[in-house]
Amino acid sequence: MLAPADTNIAGALSKMAARIPDETALVAPNGTKGGEPQYISLTYQELEQRSNQAAHGLCDLGISEGCRVVLMVKPSIDLFTLVFAIFKAGAVPVLVDPGIGLKYLKQCIGEAEPEAFIGIPPAHVARLILGWGKATIKTKLWVGGKLSFGLPTLNGLIQKHADKTTFEIKAQAPGTTAAILFTSGSTGVPKGVVYTHETFLAQVESIREMFKIEPGDVDLPTFPLFALFDPALGMTTIIPDMDPTRPAQADPTKLIGAIERFKVTTMFGSPALLNTLGRYAEANQVKLPTLKRVLSAGAPMPAPTIQRIKNMMADDGQLFPPYGATESLPVAYLEANEVLNDTWANTEQGAGICVGRPVPQIRTRIIPTDDGALSDFSQTTDCPVGTIGEITVSGPMVTASYFKRDEATQLAKIKDAEGHVWHRMGDLGYFDDQGRLWFCGRKSHRVQPSEDLTLYTTQVEALFNNHPDVFRSALVGIGARPTQKPVICIEMEKRASMSWAALKGALEEIARGHELTRGIDTFLLHPQFPVDIRHNAKIGRPQLAQWAKGRLS
Repeated sequence: MLAPADTNIAGALSKMAARIPDETALVAPNGTKGGEPQYISLTYQELEQRSNQAAHGLCDLGISEGCRVVLMVKPSIDLFTLVFAIFKAGAVPVLVDPGIGLKYLKQCIGEAEPEAFIGIPPAHVARLILGWGKATIKTKLWVGGKLSFGLPTLNGLIQKHADKTTFEIKAQAPGTTAAILFTSGSTGVPKGVVYTHETFLAQVESIREMFKIEPGDVDLPTFPLFALFDPALGMTTIIPDMDPTRPAQADPTKLIGAIERFKVTTMFGSPALLNTLGRYAEANQVKLPTLKRVLSAGAPMPAPTIQRIKNMMADDGQLFPPYGATESLPVAYLEANEVLNDTWANTEQGAGICVGRPVPQIRTRIIPTDDGALSDFSQTTDCPVGTIGEITVSGPMVTASYFKRDEATQLAKIKDAEGHVWHRMGDLGYFDDQGRLWFCGRKSHRVQPSEDLTLYTTQVEALFNNHPDVFRSALVGIGARPTQKPVICIEMEKRASMSWAALKGALEEIARGHELTRGIDTFLLHPQFPVDIRHNAKIGRPQLAQWAKGRLS
């Protein structure tokens, strides 16, 4: 029989606190003094004790077994304290990215039907004004700020239970909901992904094994959700001084300053953030010799960005753009040297982007593209090697459902003959003859000009992205499948060498020169593509399609 700490993801922190109590767990920005950034820190033992004190306080408030609690706190020591306290108490954090917009925030919170709300002052103000969770939220906790308007505060709970530095972690039965994580909504309506404790524990072990992470590593995670894995892995977390909802606008000097000051060994960033950092490092000849591992996710990373980051890192540093989604993470990975030395040449010729080989414990199948629900694999077949279809995955890191969205669950999940749940990634791709997975684009973004022709965004766009004056391109379809008109939207480099008229002519010539793109003859200049909030990298193609339709009409 498993001990409670082995059935609850919070137990991973407790184990690390017992193993490395005096190692630094968290370092957080704390203003400036004399123009220099200041920081505060907690050891593993201090984080364990603080989260224990908070867990006692949460239980006093009724935030315990099965209680769904919206958590809206910025990356900070308080956020880490609360996440682990909530898990320890057996409650269920509901995590909604504040960047998805007020409309979706209210919708997501309403769907989750939370009984409790924990937030910083602006979150509580928004809750009151906009009526978030008005019908279900009974318990509130105030975090930070000087005034709490009569609400209990996190600091007050910790002080009240200052002498309770231990806490009996609540054991969790298999399949118990651990958290509800809402997708970014960048490719549709945000949906609450149901995580179990087994899912989290499997992810931690997979990440540890894949990237050879061990206690003593120092991480600068610029995406809050990834930061929460660090204490379970024994890493020191350096909370970056940046707005996590706008990663592309992060100040590279602050990131570099933190990497140098704390001898950061590991970093996670979206392609948009790494593009900003890499361009700055290249222009200023920045070298970061302690940085031995960089991870990136959220969107494909182009080779020029990969090369800039590799040039900035330790000589033996490795860059991994692992492939996955909120519903299943990780799925596959490939070290950047293989991208630069092998696969990228094919990407530039329209082969798609190689995302690597499936990680251990993940099974992957490619099935024919189908927009309808599939209850089991008897309703479909496997595509041959080299044939594009929908990527489906199964394994301990794969989630089984969306919260209270049965229709979305039916569209996204398939069961096999043994009853295992497979997740349909909504991504299209294929396997090559080396067992590597290639990504060709989102299923919902494919463009069909005719019954016998389908264009895939990642394949087509790579041909135009090769041009040095193109910052990025986006294939969109005007009209309904299978009679869509393909259009290429272009965002130019800020320091482009030619005019739009000249560039358009060059792109038309590229289109005529490739089998994939010979039927494309419409190019539109766009000032700045809409992108997702979470990573600032996924292009908002539905919005672009509407814009292009308006331009053409």
